[in-house]
Amino acid sequence: MDHQHIEELKKEHALLSADGFRVLAIATRDVELREKSAHGATPYGKADECDLTLRGYVAFLDPPKEGAAAALRALQLHGVAVKVLTGDNELVARKICRDVGLPTEFSLMGDEVERMSDEELAAVAERTTLFARVSPAHKQRIIRALQSRKRIVGFMGDGINDAPALHVADVGISVDTAVDIAKESADMILLEKSLLVLDEGVIEGRKVFSNIVKYVRMGASSNFGNMFSVLGASIFVPFLPMLPVQILANNLLYDIGQTTIPTDAVDPERITLPRRWDIGELTRFVLFIGPCSSVFDYTTYLVMLYLFKCWDVSTPVAALHSASVFQTGWFVESLLTQTLIIHVIRTNKVPFLQSRSSWPVMLTSVAIMSVGVAIPFMPLGHYLGFSPLPALYWPVLVVTLLCYVLLTQGVKMWMLRRAWI
Repeated sequence: MDHQHIEELKKEHALLSADGFRVLAIATRDVELREKSAHGATPYGKADECDLTLRGYVAFLDPPKEGAAAALRALQLHGVAVKVLTGDNELVARKICRDVGLPTEFSLMGDEVERMSDEELAAVAERTTLFARVSPAHKQRIIRALQSRKRIVGFMGDGINDAPALHVADVGISVDTAVDIAKESADMILLEKSLLVLDEGVIEGRKVFSNIVKYVRMGASSNFGNMFSVLGASIFVPFLPMLPVQILANNLLYDIGQTTIPTDAVDPERITLPRRWDIGELTRFVLFIGPCSSVFDYTTYLVMLYLFKCWDVSTPVAALHSASVFQTGWFVESLLTQTLIIHVIRTNKVPFLQSRSSWPVMLTSVAIMSVGVAIPFMPLGHYLGFSPLPALYWPVLVVTLLCYVLLTQGVKMWMLRRAWI
């Protein structure tokens, strides 16, 4: 073909590509019929693929899935950066990106990726949205480059060429219509047609993570505070501050109260952006929130010893009665404060007013606190070594609970103002 025809054909190819079509050129050549060899091998070879006559183009349109644009907008609103890695040419890729609302100011071609070192690729990969004409090895390198910048990378693909990237990504995602190797390499397979399920999965994952953090905070801070309380009581109380069976009962009831944490509601600001596990944040939380419970454990000790005369160990009977009343008083206070404080720890807002827990959490909290109040008067309480408490104990307990909530909330807000948690 002469130069003019070649330029016209290139323009036509560019126009089709810019319109989102994948373009396949069709060319033919007449050759003589040849017989197959004795081994059945084809009698035609690569040498025959010359002097062809161009017959035209076949254009394939593969439009974005319905709902793709909405899904990408939702992901971007929730802090997920979306990038396109494709083997298609740049023109087709740019058209598809425009259709779904992805910016393409920053793009890289496969040959450019090939020339870059790993360090150079890592530096530009974060701001690049479109990678076109990339090979399976390029996709793998790009993902590793993002991971080297402490990014958590999810990759979605359904073809053979996507298998290496699916394998190396932190989360490999495929679809039920993908080729077998892609599905085997993926961590999860989407069964729904809508891509909005990706955003729903991200949000649900953040809720799970947030509730896991709540659970760890509650358990760690509670145990840290109890350690100080038991240590102090063991030094100056003239009997066991709580019997082993009572400690087990306390822990059992408290743990039952925490079993509904996975169902808890999560504040919207906790799931707007991705969050990482921060051991430093947990340590600060435990060190400052944990001892708050010890403050009121010690006030309970003083009330039981001085107000209710639990110092009296002058006779075996008096000692037994004093120990039982003291142990019952601390058991009830410890269980109720630990259970109530769940609602303070579970949110960075003001509990009950600005943020409410889910109904299962609320219901179990009420149930556990009710059991804690009733157990000294139940037959089971007698077998656990509990005694009925004086009437004056209950208003003192109410004041203790109120002060504990106010102190813990105050310490929490103080830490929030300093961005420590």
